[in-house]
Formats: sequence, C-alpha cells, structure tokens
Amino acid sequence: MIDSLTDIGGVSPAVQLALTPAFLLTGIAGILNVMTHRLGRIIDRGRYLTETDGLNDPGKQELIEQELNSLERRRYLASAAINMGVLSALLVCSVVSVMFLEALLDLNLKWLIGGLFMGATITLVLGLAFFLREVHLATRSIRI
Repeated sequence: MIDSLTDIGGVSPAVQLALTPAFLLTGIAGILNVMTHRLGRIIDRGRYLTETDGLNDPGKQELIEQELNSLERRRYLASAAINMGVLSALLVCSVVSVMFLEALLDLNLKWLIGGLFMGATITLVLGLAFFLREVHLATRSIRI
C-alpha cells in the first residue's frame, strides 16, 4: 500500500509538468484555426475566379491568371504552415506521452523529452514563417 502511494507521488509532478505543453497545444490549436480559415478563403477565391465568366474575356483573362497563380502560391504556403503546425502539435503530444512514460516506468528520458520539445518548437517556428510569408504575399497582391 505504501509503495503505491510512493508511485502516485512520481506521477503527480508528471501531471503538473504536462499542463505546460497542454497550454502550448491550446495555442497551436488557435493558430491552426486561423491558418485553416485563411486556406479556406484562398480556395474559395480560386473557385470563384475559375467559375467566373471573366476567363472568356481576353482583357480580364491575364489578370485572372495572375491572381490564380498568386493564389496557388499562397495555397502552398498556407498548406505548408498547417502541416508544420500539426507536426508541432503531434510532437507536443509526444512530449506529454514520454513524460508520463518516464514517470511511470522510472526511466531517464530527459534527452528524448528535450529533443521532442525542440522539434515541436522548430516546427512551430517554421509553420509561423510559412504563415507570415503567405500573409505577406496576400497583402502585396491586394487591390483596393
């Protein structure tokens, strides 16, 4: 009975430590929500342009093709940003899992936890960089 209470003491700090990555996951989820919304807007605009009658008008056709090319580049960047964000979230989930394995099995996996967390941070930074580039292209190509 006393041994089982001692084991619970090892899990409790792991649960407390796992809360920090859980907050990070919440932030990543919010970022992914914004990114997927932007991707949806890009796709909707592309559909609108391809379904419009302007493709038959030689004067508008070149402008529409330019905008479609810009939208394709933005779609690629938004998709890459989403992929990096999801990979970051998966790595954060892996961090939590390994933290619990370390506590439950009394292993020394700090190097793995650190590596996974660094990977999560790097992929999040890459995702945000792709997103920033997409926003930059969007603001550069806008016509008011």
